[in-house]
Amino acid sequence: MGLSSDRIVVVTGASRGAGKGIALALGDTGATVYVTGRTRTEGDAPLPGTVFATADEISRRGGTGIPVVLDHGDDSQVAAFFAELAEKHGRLDILVNNALTIPDGLTDKGPFWEKPLTLLDLLDVGMRSSYVSSYYAAPLLAANGSGLVVNTSSFGGACYMHGPAYGSGKAAVDKMAHDMAVDFRPYNVAVVSIWMGLLKTERTLAGLAANPDAYADLTATAESPEFTGRVIDALAKDPELMRRSGKVLIGAEVAEELGVKDIDDRQPPSHRPFLGDPPVFSAAVID
Repeated sequence: MGLSSDRIVVVTGASRGAGKGIALALGDTGATVYVTGRTRTEGDAPLPGTVFATADEISRRGGTGIPVVLDHGDDSQVAAFFAELAEKHGRLDILVNNALTIPDGLTDKGPFWEKPLTLLDLLDVGMRSSYVSSYYAAPLLAANGSGLVVNTSSFGGACYMHGPAYGSGKAAVDKMAHDMAVDFRPYNVAVVSIWMGLLKTERTLAGLAANPDAYADLTATAESPEFTGRVIDALAKDPELMRRSGKVLIGAEVAEELGVKDIDDRQPPSHRPFLGDPPVFSAAVID
């Protein structure tokens, strides 16, 4: 499909973490990148980062960053945002569904019934918000005659990771990509889910710093938050993109295939050998 310099991109949940990295990497291509998130001012969240800081950095690096303060738990705000996007541009080229609530207690040890019930919040801003953003973005993507929707996901969709709330959320966005791809195929819009590895996000680095020796080997294999954005850029340029539509992809494996390196020129490894294979869905279609 070719990623041109005037491409319109939306990255949800991009105040920090994976979303920020993806937005920066896509902004590096010269794209106009809409950065959504709830954090307006430093200090509003426990971790650093705001939508304005991400957008400013995109613009400093040669793209056009546009901050959008948006709560993805509020459908009306999402609808209004995409309506404004339609009025201003009339199209959308790439949507990255990354917004995710990380509830307290997610990584606590123990069975799910000993963890807070609020872990289910990640099914709202995560699973459900990916559906809602895709729903309102769909007419803009379909009107192009080409496009790409990416759900950011992880190996937790197939292995036990942080318990059933997290796992079911990731498995859901993986299946969502498969099913949305069926509906989008006549419009030449690809939908994929990308399994990311351990990311060097603000949250992860803080955790690793507390016990650096214990996690040294793991840290050595970690991906920068921008790595997935580089993978998405390569996918968008790939003439064979549509053959990948509907699949769950391991970001590190796509990167190796398409010649993508991380920002430090490393080739991050795939964790398939010890975390498992992506699901393979049935080709049957029942309307």
